[in-house]
This record gives sequence, structure tokens and C-alpha cells, in this order.
Amino acid sequence: MSNQISDILQLADQAIATDTEAVLATVVHIEGSAYRKPGAMMLICADGQSVGMISGGCLEPHIIKKALWLTRNGPVVQVYQTGEDLTEEAAAKTQAVDDIEFSIQTELNFGLGCNGRVHVLFERLDTARAYLETIRQVRQTQQPVTMATLIRSQEASHPVGLHVQLTSDSNAVQVASANNITADCDDLMNQAIQSLSAKYVSAKHIKSGLTQKPTEQKPTDFATITSVAQQDITQPVQTQWLVQQLQPQKRLLICGAGNDVQPLVRLAKMQDWHVTVIDSRSHYATRSRFMAADQVQCVPLDDTQTLLALSQNAAVAVMSHSLTQDRARLQVLLANPPLYLGQLGPKYRTERLIDEIKQAYQGDVNGLEQGIDQLYYPIGYKLGGDGPEALALGVMAQISAVMHGKENTLSASINAKEMKHASQPKTASDRRYKDRWAAQ
Repeated sequence: MSNQISDILQLADQAIATDTEAVLATVVHIEGSAYRKPGAMMLICADGQSVGMISGGCLEPHIIKKALWLTRNGPVVQVYQTGEDLTEEAAAKTQAVDDIEFSIQTELNFGLGCNGRVHVLFERLDTARAYLETIRQVRQTQQPVTMATLIRSQEASHPVGLHVQLTSDSNAVQVASANNITADCDDLMNQAIQSLSAKYVSAKHIKSGLTQKPTEQKPTDFATITSVAQQDITQPVQTQWLVQQLQPQKRLLICGAGNDVQPLVRLAKMQDWHVTVIDSRSHYATRSRFMAADQVQCVPLDDTQTLLALSQNAAVAVMSHSLTQDRARLQVLLANPPLYLGQLGPKYRTERLIDEIKQAYQGDVNGLEQGIDQLYYPIGYKLGGDGPEALALGVMAQISAVMHGKENTLSASINAKEMKHASQPKTASDRRYKDRWAAQ
């Protein structure tokens, strides 16, 4: 969901400041193949401006034209079919969504051949404002939040688009926004919210999303909840929800401010990551050289506290082209491994740095082993090409694979192709995939 969130928040602020009508469109459920995942958003303003994408560009022209009209009576969910007419097999697969008598907007078939259905929630900015503020708060505080959004209900009085922040105290209902609804929900709604809280916000779920292994994270889920009114237990009411684990921005810390860092900064910002560049050389660490970065700081080599603070919950790339700089940064980071740690330069250079760090280390060198084992060197995948841009692409690909729990799959795929086309078999150590690259 993170792509273009910064742009959406910025345009929302602008629309509010200028009193411009706007509509937030959010993918709340998908069936079959879809370009974007649930949680993807797009903001459409009455003055013609729009940011974000909820498809590959196929649905956007229609959505831009119809968004304001669709929301004339309040939030609404529209279903878009992206394939041919549904076959019996495809219809059976989608029956799970429609197995109860929900009032669903007329489906629009775009004949794209993707064979999927995309459910999109449309809501005016005035009702979505608190939800967007929650997203902003998550980015500012670095604290994840679990949010549930009502997609459909068999009870007509339940407002579609209701955003509820789930908490570990299932009795503490925090309604973000929707049609001026307050926390005074009816009994059926409270039952549904308590069920959602029990399922998604229990003791085992209360962790910082960025400190979990990537494979443990499930950013969105689709839930159907059955509630029973006390006055009529024979008539259960079902509701459908999008449950989101709103996560902070992914963070990238780059230790080194050489020219080859500039394309890496740009690539990370294209994915809406928070990027910090540090260097102990003040003539390198300047804002004018890294306009796209969120932070550019001159950090002395002995300022361990600042380095640790910036590397917390971050991916770190050490690439200063200076033995002195890299040694000082690496010593701290090996003892306190971040989510990802990569070192630029040939294998023998990094191993020299590790040996020097071990010899000079004041504490128990065994405390460095975890960081050494997690260190990627040489940093990045070798995807071909030459120059800073090719390096940045390989580095960003590896960091993204690690942060999303896809490293083993991607590494094995790339290595298998490399082995297949090699003129001679390449030796591979028992260590990580990075060493197999270094052995070339």
C-alpha cells in the first residue's frame, strides 16, 4: 500500500486547504488476478488532479470520471470485472464473496483478460480524512496500527466505509470516520468489531511490524463476521471487512554520500521509502547533493548513538568508498544488526574489514557473529549493466527481496539461471547466496 502514499497525503492536504471536493478510492478486495493488492489507493479531486493507482491504468480513466458521481449519496463499493464473462469455474471461485445476500453494485466488465474482480470503496475526503490521518500518524510515530474497514453488511443501517482502529481491548472501539458515525455503534456492530479485535489484535499480534520477520507479516485480510442480535437470535447478520496492518514506511540508511548513492536514493524514494544519507565528510553530506532524500546528515565516526538511532528498523547500505568510514560504521552495525546490512566492495575488502574489526573489538567477538552472518557482501544482486544506476538497481532489488521475505526464492532463481548458462560449474560455499556471487 505504501507506493505514492506521500503524494496522496500531500494532495489531500492541498484539497482540504483549498476546500476542493475529492474522493478516495481504495481496493478493498480482489478475486482472481489483479494488478494492485487490497489497500491500494487513489485520490481524485474535482479540479482534475489525481494521484495513486488502483490498477495498471485500465480502470483509472473510468474512476476519475465517475468518482464524484458515485459518492453523491455517501461511500459505496463498486465491483469491476477485469476478464471475459465469468466461466462456471470462475464463478464458483468467487461465490465465497456473494454467498450471502449482500447488496452489490452492478459489476462493470472491462474485458481486459485478467480474469479477476476488483472491489473498490469510494468515499469523499471529508469522511476519509481521519483514516488518512491515521496513516500519517503511523508514518510519523513508526508504530503500526490495525484498521478494519466495513465493505458490506446485511444490515442496511451499517455504513459502508466505516473505518475502525482495532485494539487489544476489544471493548475500546475507536471509530476513525464514516458518515459522522461515532463510537456509539449498535450491538451487532460492536459484536463484529470485538470479533475482529480478538482475531487480529491479540497478544501474539502485538509486535512492531518492522521487527517481525517479513514472512510473518500479512498486510491485509478479508473477513466475514457473523453477529446475532440479542432480541432475535434466529436472524444472524453478516458483515464483510477489509483488515489492514498499517505499517510505517520502510527505511533505508545509506552510510556514504558519494555520487553513486544518488540513483539509489531516487530508486528508494520511487517506492516511497524513508531515506537517510549520512557521511562524516561535511562536503559530501549536503542537502544540495541529495534533494530527494528525507534526511542528509553529517555524522562523525564516533557518534555511535546517532548511527544506532538511524539504523533502528531500517535497511542499511554501507558504501562510503573509504576504509576508515566503512570500518567505523560496520563495527557498530555488526554488533547491532539492522533489518538488512550490506557492504559495498569486493569480498576480500569486506573480509579484511571484518578481520580488523575483530582484532580491535573491545568486547566479546562472539557478539559480532550474528551481524557477520547477516552481512550481505558484495552488496546487491548482479543483474548486469554497469555504472551507479545498475548498482542501485541490484542493491534495491536485494534489499526489497530481504525486506519482503522473498530473498531465498529470488536468489535461487537467479543463481539457477546463472549456473545453467555458465561455461563451467561455479563453486558455492555453504554461506549465503551473496558468497556465490562473490566467487565468480
